[in-house]
Amino acid sequence: MKKWIKPFTAMLMAVSLIGGLGGATTASAAKSTEKGKIVINGSSALLPLTLQAASEFKKDNPKVKISASAAGSITGPQSVRKGIADIGAVDWDASKDVPGFKKFDGLVANPVAVTVFTAVVNTNVGVSNLTTKQLQDIFSGKVTNWKEVGGSDANIVVVNRKFGSGTRVNFQQKALDGKDFMSKGDNYKEVGSSGDMKTTIETTPNAIGYIDLPYVTSKMKAVSINGVAPTEKNVLNKTYKVWGIGYYMTKGQPTGATKAFIEYIQSSKFQNGSLKKLKFIPLAAVK
Repeated sequence: MKKWIKPFTAMLMAVSLIGGLGGATTASAAKSTEKGKIVINGSSALLPLTLQAASEFKKDNPKVKISASAAGSITGPQSVRKGIADIGAVDWDASKDVPGFKKFDGLVANPVAVTVFTAVVNTNVGVSNLTTKQLQDIFSGKVTNWKEVGGSDANIVVVNRKFGSGTRVNFQQKALDGKDFMSKGDNYKEVGSSGDMKTTIETTPNAIGYIDLPYVTSKMKAVSINGVAPTEKNVLNKTYKVWGIGYYMTKGQPTGATKAFIEYIQSSKFQNGSLKKLKFIPLAAVK
């Protein structure tokens, strides 16, 4: 996992995969007729999945070039609508209205993964469980000291994602029950990607933020909510609620190499293999 996460932080908003992800050409690759270029933009939460899938897909489809960037979920469907991306990776179904965002008419939502989101704290924070009310009070700025929620006497540093983040949309609706975030303050920070959130939580004492499971490392702690840990088991037994489906948005039904790439990600081989290793949950598991 660490081999993937470190490049995410360094690359921040964009990672180019053009032409460089293929391994040795296999017999099946030699027979592949797919060719062209796929441009993907959007969710940084889905970036680990996109990178891994692109690497594997390239081996069997050496004539397909893939470039991926992660500037936040809202940029995905925006880029597809403008015609500058073939796929918009987003952490909600952008073909429908969600709080804060209107639907993108003409775009098709292709589900690719189940993503688990979690509150995270710096390792120096002596709190491992928070209630919904405590999370609401912390992220709204009402509670400002860890001792108010069972921790030590230290100011809480709140780290938020910028508006347009799909991780932010999911966390606000499902962990905070739609309650508003604070937007300023001496101990308030905003970051632009999951990689930025990871680095900030790891390096900022007394910090709290939120992220998806592929980015959680030993240098931070995932926080239980109402006594329920953010695990695949608890998502599947319906006790942990802070999760969502990630989508690849396309302009109309996907065709050609784009269709083949999405079908590869949706395949049983990828869903039950690399996708699970990256701490996503297969789509079929929640149906």
